[in-house]
Amino acid sequence: MALTEITNCDTYRIHRIKGDSKVRRHLEDLGFIPGERIKVISRVASGLIVNIKGSRVAVNYDAAAMILV
Repeated sequence: MALTEITNCDTYRIHRIKGDSKVRRHLEDLGFIPGERIKVISRVASGLIVNIKGSRVAVNYDAAAMILV
């Protein structure tokens, strides 16, 4: 399922990143790599706040839809 579909605050593991190579590279640079644990902290108007690798990162809804958990 896509990261945007998560409704609770459980921890998930990233399964795959969709999109073209530019999108995947950008997300990988932010720490979104397959196998990494991720937790949605909150939803804001522009996207999601997630905890990944011990840091909080904001990701917009379009990019979050590319992250499969």
